[in-house]
Amino acid sequence: MVAFTEEHQAFRKTVRTFVEREIDPYVDQWERDERMPTHELFAKLGELGFLGLEYDPAYGGGGADHLFAVVLAEEIGRADAAGVGMAIAVQTDMATPSLHRFGSEELKQRYLAPAIRGEMVTAIAVSEPDAGSDVAGLRTRAVRDGDHWVIHGSKLYITNGVQADWLCLLARTSDEGGARGMSQIIVPTDTPGVSVSRTLDKLGNRCSDTAELSFDGARVPVANTIGREGRGFQQQMAQFQNERMVACYGRVAACERALDRTAAYLRQREAFGGPLIQNQYLSYQLAELYARVDMCRHYNYACAEAYMRGEDTSRFATIAKLAIGRLCEDVARTCLQYHGGLGYIEETWTARFLRDMRITSIGGGADEVMLQVIAKMHGM
Repeated sequence: MVAFTEEHQAFRKTVRTFVEREIDPYVDQWERDERMPTHELFAKLGELGFLGLEYDPAYGGGGADHLFAVVLAEEIGRADAAGVGMAIAVQTDMATPSLHRFGSEELKQRYLAPAIRGEMVTAIAVSEPDAGSDVAGLRTRAVRDGDHWVIHGSKLYITNGVQADWLCLLARTSDEGGARGMSQIIVPTDTPGVSVSRTLDKLGNRCSDTAELSFDGARVPVANTIGREGRGFQQQMAQFQNERMVACYGRVAACERALDRTAAYLRQREAFGGPLIQNQYLSYQLAELYARVDMCRHYNYACAEAYMRGEDTSRFATIAKLAIGRLCEDVARTCLQYHGGLGYIEETWTARFLRDMRITSIGGGADEVMLQVIAKMHGM
């Protein structure tokens, strides 16, 4: 068992209380609006220090160990709508890790520090209409013109894209093909030539806004380049590991809560002469899913411990992403099924949960890409 201290457990209570008071009472309205008040919510998160737990205190971070990030992801993952956790994870583990690791002092002060305080909302701009999991195939270009990059192209499926103040953009900055010649660039969204082409109408995670973005001659300083020019692909691959890890932490907690809620329903639902929980088939199916949740949780903790030791967690994150994505689908389908007709009604939590969980096997690298990576690790 990973060594959570009393301080970690106290932090868990703080986050759970925040979710119960500041998130869950409002998610139904946010889902109907298909947007949550991201700036307002992030300001509250920033005030509590939730948005930069592991980051350098010089920029407002907490300087905490990785287990605090595990706790945050697990407790946010238990919220009544997964879209909230998705938006927060973009801020904490998708759009800012490269900036914290490789960014200049000026960029950190100007963009990272306000993001940690919750004063600025961030987004990661990688996927394109023809380049989703195949990051090496992206076409958005940044051409140097003196001390500026001139950016042309488009980005798709951008979480927080409608409300973001700045983007961590991955673009081609040379004529080298494939994974070479890309750079990560900070792009403020109020830059002329940057626009939201459309807000996407998604199956699930509706309270998290998702956009298609266009870049038509947008000019940003070359000084906005994160790290070394031409190393953007490698930096983004490292950033993806943070994304996959934190997503897996949160999803396992979401699955456990869903099973708990379903078991509670089966205990009080009378049918065929007694509570449905007495049906051995139903209880055994839940038991098997609980077992898978426990296995995945401890795999996550092993990943977290390896990360804290400074080890490469690519294998952990890839396998966890694959296994937990499939677990989410099985849990969501079973929970809805065991609620019967009630589970198919929109007012029941099971319908939203089914929709929200489906993205786990797609976003951040589809299952098929995870299998490809694992196969390569074994020389296949």
